[in-house]
Amino acid sequence: MSLSFFLARRIYGETDGGKQVSRPAVLIALIGIAIGLMIMIITVAVVIGFKREVTNKITGFGSDIQITNFDALRSFETRPILVEDSLRDVLASQSLVKHVQRYTTKPGIIKTDDAFQGMVLKGIGPEYDRSFFQSHLLEGEIPLFSDTIASNEVVISKPIADKLRLKVGDRIFTYFVQDNVRVRPMTIKGIYQTNFSEYDNLFLLTDLYTANRLNNWEEGQVSGVELQLTDYNRLEEATDIIAEMVDNRMDKYGGNYYVQNIEELNPQIFEWLSLLDLNVIVILILMTGVAGFTMISGLLIIIIERTNMIGILKALGADNYTIRKVFLWFSVFLIGKGMLWGNVIGLSLCFIQSQFKLISLDPANYYIESVPIAINLPVILLINIGTLLVSVLMLIGPSFLITKIHPASSMRYE
Repeated sequence: MSLSFFLARRIYGETDGGKQVSRPAVLIALIGIAIGLMIMIITVAVVIGFKREVTNKITGFGSDIQITNFDALRSFETRPILVEDSLRDVLASQSLVKHVQRYTTKPGIIKTDDAFQGMVLKGIGPEYDRSFFQSHLLEGEIPLFSDTIASNEVVISKPIADKLRLKVGDRIFTYFVQDNVRVRPMTIKGIYQTNFSEYDNLFLLTDLYTANRLNNWEEGQVSGVELQLTDYNRLEEATDIIAEMVDNRMDKYGGNYYVQNIEELNPQIFEWLSLLDLNVIVILILMTGVAGFTMISGLLIIIIERTNMIGILKALGADNYTIRKVFLWFSVFLIGKGMLWGNVIGLSLCFIQSQFKLISLDPANYYIESVPIAINLPVILLINIGTLLVSVLMLIGPSFLITKIHPASSMRYE
């Protein structure tokens, strides 16, 4: 054990339990570090949780990657592409692809006796992953839709159901305009709500066969293919791989395949989410600064209070570097204690919110009903390491005050 470490432990023990003048300053420094770290942990957990929830809802409606008809980008009408089993097998064989599913969309109108509502009918096949809609299902069920037979069943969102005063079991009439007006009666089998208003106010789910028939498409033609990935963090890499396979290739009906990922399809939302990272950086800088400056004030008070001890150590032959290390070690002990309390309080509050949803949000503005929490242990560890390093580095400058203390003048008051 070095002399600096030993003396630092003695000073820390006395300051922690005694009644020195420095005790209030030490307490303030501890509180500053604990509060700063607590706020950083909560901020990061909330932002990561919020981004994850919003991203999950967007990908729940449209998956991670979509393959559609390039001509559909230049038209308000849905344009088909041919998706045969061989193409689906090739896509599914890619290591980054977890699931492949077809879909077809058809714009239309729901009309009741006293109201009507524009919507997009989304036809899905038997291979479609229904887990997202199942997790947001409020009433009824989500049928196992077919691609070979019309079910005449539909799943609608709660906002549409409320607006049109509909419930599970009701029969509705949907209208589609093409060469002429086509009417399809359907029975409501389920009601879902994701609180993502852009999509809740738009999509109805039905079988792929009905949507294709309404579009008058050939067998095998669909609006597109949705790909779920094994790792969302490799979205760009997966997009490039899939694009190299099928991008700008033409099917036998003249449809051009075009690959886009979910971030390219929803740039405004993901730009908004990326702005949250800037807010986190600002908060981390401010809180680290607060913690560091409270430590500086506490260290200066400790140095002034221990002026006599510094003078004695110098008289006994200790150099400035050794004495500075004493007080830097002392600061590390103090910072460590504050960080311990900050972690305990911050993680406890995060756990309480994640389990009991005490703080709620307005879904109309935030897309979710309560403040989301996502604990990312590597990120929390980096925050702790960063806080410790920055705080100690900020104390190196003030520790040079020790070099200004002379043994003769300091021991005069002993």
